[in-house]
Amino acid sequence: MKNSLTQNLVFSAMLLFSHQSVFSQGFVNLDFESAKIIPLVGNPFYPYGIATTNALPGWIVTDYGSTNAGSYITYNDPATGSSWVTLWATNGQQISGHFSVLLQGGIGTGVSLSQTGLVPVSAYSILFEADPGNGTLQLSLGGQYLSFSAIETGANYTLYGANIPSGMNGQIEQLMFSAIGYNGSGGVNNWNIDSIQFSPSGVPEPCIWTLTSLGSLLLARRRRKARAT
Repeated sequence: MKNSLTQNLVFSAMLLFSHQSVFSQGFVNLDFESAKIIPLVGNPFYPYGIATTNALPGWIVTDYGSTNAGSYITYNDPATGSSWVTLWATNGQQISGHFSVLLQGGIGTGVSLSQTGLVPVSAYSILFEADPGNGTLQLSLGGQYLSFSAIETGANYTLYGANIPSGMNGQIEQLMFSAIGYNGSGGVNNWNIDSIQFSPSGVPEPCIWTLTSLGSLLLARRRRKARAT
């Protein structure tokens, strides 16, 4: 009887440790470099359709305008007018590395990319690179929308940052990026994102001169894109 009780206690402790380990893991695949391109045979977008679990390990796709509920996405095959998620894969459209993710908000519907993990104790801000479209990207952590601002610009991206609300350090929270839908008058809401990271430094409030300079650079880039197309 005593041995049986001891075994049950040990087994319960092992289960508790396993449960805590599963739910206390950090965020994964923040640079999207863990993608596996395995075409889904029979998929309506074959050979460009791939399971989300292979394309974006660790992430969950929620497409509010699609019937597939985010179970699959495409690679190098964006939508035209509808909400969708595409993996840019080594075709020159990715921001850095081999892969980045294009979030497309469609007419009246949006799409989100999320995962739940442990926010590093030392983290004070979230940084990410993006090539923005004409619409709105929403960033949330633990259900709270974070106000992010441009920090610097690169050759094909803008680096954005948002401060993490007090009390979320060391907590298990959901991180979510959402490209919201548009009303049809502003064009497709495309946001190509990459290189998400938690930073031990806070994001300073942008001054008016920094905002003006960054705004001019973004406007110039969009004009170059417009002329190219």
